[in-house]
Amino acid sequence: MDGPRVVPARRHGRDWLHVRLPDGRNIAWYDREAARVHLLDAEHEEEVLAALGPYLTGPVAVGPPPVPTPADLARLSLHPDDDLAPNRPGEALLADLDRAPGPARRLRPDPRRAELDAQRTVGDALDALDAMDGACWHALHSLPLPGGHRVHHLLIGPGGLYALHVRSAHRQRVTVAEPQVHIGRRPPEPVLHRVRADADRAAHALTAEVRPVLVLASARRLTVAAVPRGVRILTDADVPGLARGGGVLKPADVEALYAAARDRRTWAGL
Repeated sequence: MDGPRVVPARRHGRDWLHVRLPDGRNIAWYDREAARVHLLDAEHEEEVLAALGPYLTGPVAVGPPPVPTPADLARLSLHPDDDLAPNRPGEALLADLDRAPGPARRLRPDPRRAELDAQRTVGDALDALDAMDGACWHALHSLPLPGGHRVHHLLIGPGGLYALHVRSAHRQRVTVAEPQVHIGRRPPEPVLHRVRADADRAAHALTAEVRPVLVLASARRLTVAAVPRGVRILTDADVPGLARGGGVLKPADVEALYAAARDRRTWAGL
């Protein structure tokens, strides 16, 4: 092929089309949702538009990509091994299941898989907020803390920072009575201590207020005997409501905190 070729890609939940020269050099990309062609080399504008012609469904803006912010530059400087943004929901559980999958046949389902499904469900809801055009929300998953613990999910946006701890409660009744959480027939656990501790450690790492959230995924019925101190109690269906708040952080602050939170070194010194 002598001319540019179009290569589809997906980034941050959005579909992009990259335009590359035969030597592999990227000269433009088309953001479908924004209806904009980001042109890296003005000399190739006609070739780019000709290559993208079959994919354009209406008028599009054409121009150079936006100037990167300081937060963008900080992210670009991250070594891939230090960048936590690619972490999938339940990353630690996936690694644990790969390392020790357990017996092929067992009388009861592996509880780790239920917890993995719960973290994936909540992670998908948070990633949907991250992908909303112009929403300024960012989600990170499975952030490692010293000692083997993880912040299951961290949500950063105009409404502030939220550390989400997820428990599977699939079709079970849940009762929350400070500090215990009683799920189905399982013995009650002092989960709220863990939820607050993870949020406190995240706040220390980021030098910003982080609000603790406990998400009880797929609970059939949720009873909160007394509102726990400083912890929001949600089901997975309530998670999108976290993005309704605003007026806490400016866009530049959101981006700076996101750049810090995705850097593994931020969490290493806790």
